[in-house]
Amino acid sequence: MKLGLRIFGCYLVIFCICFAVPVGWMLDTLRTRYLEGVEDPLVDQAHILAGVVGRMMADGRFDAARFYETFDAVYNRPLDVRIYHLAKTVVDPVVYITDAAGRVLFHSRDPGQVGADYRRWRDVSLTLDGAYGARTTLADPHDPTSSMLIVAAPIMVDGTLAGVLSVGKPTTNINSFLEHAKPRMIQVAAFAVVMAVALGYLVALWITRPIKRMTEYAHTVSDGRPAVFPRLDRTEIGIMGRALQKMQATLEGKAYVEHYVQQLTHELKSPLSAIRASAELLEEEVPPERRRRFLTHIHTEAGRISDIVERMLTLSALENQPQLDRREKVDLSSLVCDVIESKQPMIMARNISVSVDIDETTRVVGDAFWLRQAVSNLVQNAIDFSRPGGEIVIRSASGDHAVQLCIDDSGTTIPAYALEKIFDKFYSLKRPDSGRKSTGLGLNLVRQVAALHGGEIALQNRSSVGVRAVLTLPTKRR
Repeated sequence: MKLGLRIFGCYLVIFCICFAVPVGWMLDTLRTRYLEGVEDPLVDQAHILAGVVGRMMADGRFDAARFYETFDAVYNRPLDVRIYHLAKTVVDPVVYITDAAGRVLFHSRDPGQVGADYRRWRDVSLTLDGAYGARTTLADPHDPTSSMLIVAAPIMVDGTLAGVLSVGKPTTNINSFLEHAKPRMIQVAAFAVVMAVALGYLVALWITRPIKRMTEYAHTVSDGRPAVFPRLDRTEIGIMGRALQKMQATLEGKAYVEHYVQQLTHELKSPLSAIRASAELLEEEVPPERRRRFLTHIHTEAGRISDIVERMLTLSALENQPQLDRREKVDLSSLVCDVIESKQPMIMARNISVSVDIDETTRVVGDAFWLRQAVSNLVQNAIDFSRPGGEIVIRSASGDHAVQLCIDDSGTTIPAYALEKIFDKFYSLKRPDSGRKSTGLGLNLVRQVAALHGGEIALQNRSSVGVRAVLTLPTKRR
């Protein structure tokens, strides 16, 4: 399982556990919370009414008949009140009064209960015993939704407990509130879950994005292609990435030096052996003509060694450059013309005609120095392999985001066995005129320059004669 999915899965499990418990508890206890909200004002009402009745009893003014008239008038009064989504049309509290023995003196809803013994009810018995009295009961034993909450308060007359006043309220309105509140709570909870899942997924992507960048960077480096170290944050992942970059640079440096020393040693063996043999022969008495030939051979091989070292240094500087230090718009037509001008002595010596067909408005993005090195090597190859009196054609073709620079020569084609190795270091074919090989570093340098610019180089045998080199370069910044 990918790290991002693992992080997201763990987050989802933790979230569901931590979210389901409190939401389930809230839904289970929601009715209790509503009952608490109703019970509090009922306690206030009971104590206020108990105080009023106690005062009336102390003054001898308590009259149950007047109470019935008052409550009947309130119950029958038209009512149209909107409490949020609840339409309230009746006054529904029930009030009853008992004496100190628990006998009913007044019942607002059922006068027939007068004289009944209510001491068996918790609200009355607990209050008469000096405790807080409250109970819930079903107004209709056959209807579980007809529950009524009843609280009681003591009626005190001159400091003596004279009775109990109880106030009851049906919970039907609470049921209505619950029917409305629970779906809303479930909707909010579902929305919160969806948002948490989405945000959790985004967080997982955010956490794993630097790791994906590092992985892509590692694959690019492993494939031997130029790679730009990705931007990383300052977290532990960023610190780890920079540590890996440092380790990679150290390991590559060691491998790079070892590889180059081996290659350079191998390539220098042949010219050094030739110089050594010529020098040993010069120590003997040889005719002047042979001496001159040996000296010329020494100069030639020394020049070859110098050329190899210089090209190796140039290629080394290029390969150790992870990205271009500068990018600018380069006039491709002017660059090619400058290269052709610098090669004029060799072109004239071999009587080669060169034609250039490049739009003067063509611009490529890159480093002018390295682009000149690449084009110079390609033109030099075309000159070296073209027959005397041949022709070199240089033209360009523009696309949406890139330009193809094509260089056609009229020399020999590349053997099939050499096509796959032609860009390898130190691999070179013999020149048709001299039979000598070059350093084998020029085309490798061209490939490095193309890759560093985000382009590519390809060599193709032409159908008739000669080779076509195609250098593709971007025209926009990347």
